[in-house]
Amino acid sequence: MKILVVGGGGREHAIACALSRNSETELFSVMAQPNPGIVRLAKNTFLCKETDVSSVVAFAKETGTEYAFIGPEAPLEAGIVDRLEKAGILCVGPTRAAARIETDKAFCREMMAHHHIEGCPEYRVFHNSAEAISFIRDYEGDLAIKPIGLTGGKGVRIMGEQVDRTGAIAYVKQINGDVVLEERLIGEEFTLQAFVDGAHIVPMPLVQDHKRAFEGDSGPNTGGMGSYSMPDHKLPFVSPKDYTQAIAIMKSVVSALARIGDPYDGILYGQFMNTADGPKVIEFNSRFGDPEAMNVLTLLSSDLCDLVMRICEGSLPQSRVSFKHAATVCKYIVPDGYPDTSRQGDPVTLGGTGNVTLYYANVDERDGQLYTRASRTLAFVGTGTTLNEAELAAEHAAATVKGRVRHRRDIGTQSLLERRIAHMKELR
Repeated sequence: MKILVVGGGGREHAIACALSRNSETELFSVMAQPNPGIVRLAKNTFLCKETDVSSVVAFAKETGTEYAFIGPEAPLEAGIVDRLEKAGILCVGPTRAAARIETDKAFCREMMAHHHIEGCPEYRVFHNSAEAISFIRDYEGDLAIKPIGLTGGKGVRIMGEQVDRTGAIAYVKQINGDVVLEERLIGEEFTLQAFVDGAHIVPMPLVQDHKRAFEGDSGPNTGGMGSYSMPDHKLPFVSPKDYTQAIAIMKSVVSALARIGDPYDGILYGQFMNTADGPKVIEFNSRFGDPEAMNVLTLLSSDLCDLVMRICEGSLPQSRVSFKHAATVCKYIVPDGYPDTSRQGDPVTLGGTGNVTLYYANVDERDGQLYTRASRTLAFVGTGTTLNEAELAAEHAAATVKGRVRHRRDIGTQSLLERRIAHMKELR
């Protein structure tokens, strides 16, 4: 079985690691810059932009690839699945039309509203700066300001927390008025990811990501500084009813896409805000989250290659998917200055990582030495029978890294979790 992994980040290294557990699988990779971890696993690596669809398809055909696993969102928006499947290569990833659930926030909200899917916040879509600004000036309360297109998880601004009304107006002007304005959701975020075979979804363990750059959930948004999951695959501030509602919302989205003629295959990522009134949809992503992929794929005990085939065949039963019952904590090492003024080219030295899983991300390797690039560098995933055990393992590994880098020490700590639980109790 020959599988092409598209993308070169920590998420894609986790995908490649999970696929490589099947010794009969040959891995190939396409990425813009070499990821040392993926390069070591792949039989052949082709360096090009993941959005250079023609070059990716040519490489896949040249290597005799049978399946492709698409990691990042940008090639999905560029129609890579449509082109690969036209060439006879089956894909874990939605078509360009189905991927609009992530790549076009206006499409996502309007589809949810049209099909009466629960969990949709109050929203307005604008394609004109003047109209959006007028709405902001008259709006009483806080707003989430979301550019319609892709922003790498960093484009949302919250009026009332990150920016004032004047700042919100300036931001709308900056993005030329193509914006979705939504009520600000108050609660606790959680991520539900699922395998989807076009008709059915198979959920994975719940994860909570931490977007803010600094400890105590302060500073600018990032691609994600780390994440954690619990041994029972749930989260203590998400009730059984909340969980059931979130899965029902995901199923409704898949059904709606099938009804409009854009069946969804691959990984569906639901980012939810658990509010006083139940889970509301912050956004959907049409691929694994980064870092959340590293939590769930570290736990996956099923053969991911088998799941790839079954997703592509449209026949994935829940009985084929299993995960270890353990807690995970993922902590990202990032360059000094990340995310706004990241230092690049600084040497990074690993210490004693202990019993953790190391995933390489945006890092360069020359003559056995690692060097930072502009984005997140390395991720350590600790596992354990308890959250505390997993956090201690991840923290020990992260703390031994030497160089002009940093990480968030509070991710996965009991004190942070208890604040989440207390906040949810206060809301309800």
